[in-house]
Amino acid sequence: MRSGRAVRRLRCEAGTVTVLVLGFVVVVGLLVAAVVDASAAFLRRQQLTALADGAALAAADGAQGEQVYSGGLGQQAEIDPVAARAHVAAYLRDTGATAAYPGLTWRVSTSDTVVSVRVATPLDLPITPPGWTDQATVDGTASAVVVVR
Repeated sequence: MRSGRAVRRLRCEAGTVTVLVLGFVVVVGLLVAAVVDASAAFLRRQQLTALADGAALAAADGAQGEQVYSGGLGQQAEIDPVAARAHVAAYLRDTGATAAYPGLTWRVSTSDTVVSVRVATPLDLPITPPGWTDQATVDGTASAVVVVR
């Protein structure tokens, strides 16, 4: 038989498991949201990096062709910044990237022989817990150099 003191102690602890389970459910929900959002951002970053890589190669290839035909062969073809920007814009338009990624922005930077492309787009996060922003900006970068052999 239980003493009165043991029964009172059990009554005081009634419901504590419910609070503990609810706490764990909240923590697990936040972890799931973070993992799903991070996975979506990672996948978008991979897509944008591939897109930037193609754009950088298109810019370098276009610059190489123009420079080789107009200036002859050297060790490295110089990249014209205006032509590189035009080739990147044409590549993004022709691949349908501007339609596939609403809000797509890009930046082309060049040195004498290197072209770098950075593309960025907003990403609507799949799961947005209260207090979090529902949109993030994801970007991808790539560079290309033209070496004449």
